[in-house]
Amino acid sequence: MQAMNATIPAAKRRTLAITGGCYTFLATGADTANAYTLLEAYVPPHDPGPPPHVHSREEEAFFVLEGELTLTVDGRDQVLGRGGFCIGPRGVPHRFRNDGVVPARFLVLATPAGIEHFFAEIGTPWADPQQLPPPPTPADIERIITASPRHGITILPVR
Repeated sequence: MQAMNATIPAAKRRTLAITGGCYTFLATGADTANAYTLLEAYVPPHDPGPPPHVHSREEEAFFVLEGELTLTVDGRDQVLGRGGFCIGPRGVPHRFRNDGVVPARFLVLATPAGIEHFFAEIGTPWADPQQLPPPPTPADIERIITASPRHGITILPVR
């Protein structure tokens, strides 16, 4: 059995720009014996977030640190402020977006680990996790659409 790392130094953390937001990996499968991935997300105001989607491999949980986040799970919207928590279960359509006027900062826990490989495929290395990248390009969106099925993610139409 693979051992877990007890301490993960900040210098080891990697940040990726994905669709206009920043995602910093706090722990990955390599750190957790593939038990979970933990990341910190920072998304701009009025950010539409990902389209509705379904994960076949992992559960996701969202914890808001700053700002507001709207989570849609199985067609029901929930607006979460600081301290808000929501689960995006495996096999259930969900999405998040920032309808607010300030950036939102939140944690995403995915279990089991592995989603970091999807993010690595679709993201771009980003130096400053508190400086938002530009909005996504059509090539960025195409990369997500192409990569999703390889990682057990089904993109659904926006309604």
